[in-house]
Amino acid sequence: MDLLLIGGVSGSGKSVALAALEDSGYYAVSNLPLAQLDGLLAHLGAARIDRVAIALDVKTGSGLAGLPAAIDAARAEGWTVRFLYLDAKTDTLVKRFSETRRRHPFSSENRTLTEAIEFERGLFADVLGSGYSFDTSELSAAALRSWIKDFISVDPSKLTLLFQSFGYKHGVPLDADLVFDVRCLPNPHYEPVLAPLTGRDAPVITYLESHHEVERMYGDIYHFVASWLPDYARDNRNYLTVAIGCTGGQHRSVYLAERLARAFGGRYQVLTRHREL
Repeated sequence: MDLLLIGGVSGSGKSVALAALEDSGYYAVSNLPLAQLDGLLAHLGAARIDRVAIALDVKTGSGLAGLPAAIDAARAEGWTVRFLYLDAKTDTLVKRFSETRRRHPFSSENRTLTEAIEFERGLFADVLGSGYSFDTSELSAAALRSWIKDFISVDPSKLTLLFQSFGYKHGVPLDADLVFDVRCLPNPHYEPVLAPLTGRDAPVITYLESHHEVERMYGDIYHFVASWLPDYARDNRNYLTVAIGCTGGQHRSVYLAERLARAFGGRYQVLTRHREL
């Protein structure tokens, strides 16, 4: 029985994620107080509904203070449980609320929008270690739906290794566990023929592989991840995000993320994301 719990700050895409899960065959529940989780799972289990996605509500009761205990209780009843936390940069959230003209649920006469965002984020501070974090700052709704479907496609009982490329000019991903800066490598962007292409295209690959420092960087990242991955697995992690950044997130980081994903794909569950593509 598969249970996916969703938390996150308002405006981070929880509704989009829940809709994507419903489209994938999950029974979807929105804004459920944590205190009602046990009763709902008992009801759904009796009805033989075994794929459930629930967006948790932090606006009522004691918030998510009891989440770890609730996850343990659900697992004792036979559920495979994953907790997914969505977040985005504060300026992105401010822009989203301004564009939609929605009122933040924690805003008040004495609390600005930015303060409301930080207050809500603080409610999740103690439970982030219970699950997986997704940074939706640079994602369209379609991209988030695609990422969610990738997320549920892997076996939650095994370690999943995610290689994510990004551009530093758009900021470091909030959900990265390891970050590697490859801006020191030769940049195809300054070659007129290569600039419109990406790190997936053969001419860019040929250009990068003609420079020995690219091979050296690849080897260093590969050996670092390979040597430490067993330790992360022993720490009961199910998801490890390795972010690789160049300036624009189009060439060098894409190439290295793709190559590393191929190298580790034979031994681990591997996902690849290119945030800027």
